[in-house]
Amino acid sequence: MTTSIIKRLLRRDLETLVKEIGLYKDENCIWLTDGQIANSAGNLCLHLVGNLNTYIGAVIGNTGYIRNRDREFSDREVPRSTLLRLVQDTITMTDAVLGDLNDSILQDEYPLQIWETKESHGYVLTHLCAHLNYHLGQVNYHRRLLDREDLRTFTPL
Repeated sequence: MTTSIIKRLLRRDLETLVKEIGLYKDENCIWLTDGQIANSAGNLCLHLVGNLNTYIGAVIGNTGYIRNRDREFSDREVPRSTLLRLVQDTITMTDAVLGDLNDSILQDEYPLQIWETKESHGYVLTHLCAHLNYHLGQVNYHRRLLDREDLRTFTPL
């Protein structure tokens, strides 16, 4: 695995996130939850942006990003245009930070301990790709399940 592959995968999936958020027929449905669907697509989008800006931007790229993880799941009714801008900004950031890395960093220890033990940059970056892809699938299902005509009069909490 190389940093260029990780960069390409992140870009591909972030661009797909832009498409998914753009495909909602009703912007209000981005913020719906229902039954066992506890996270709205909007909150998942904010979470992905916060996650990547923390672990790639702040930790690797020293961007100065400060995460507020609680707000990723509590904010509501952020305009679609803002969500799309945040994702586009995250694409720009990941391209810049990963574009400056030498592949040898993948073997180096990641400076932050996230789990029980410290891991390599390669492990953390691979995890971030998988994490993005996992939540991207949730956004896709959310859109197909909840962006329905009968729910379009819903007002998010």
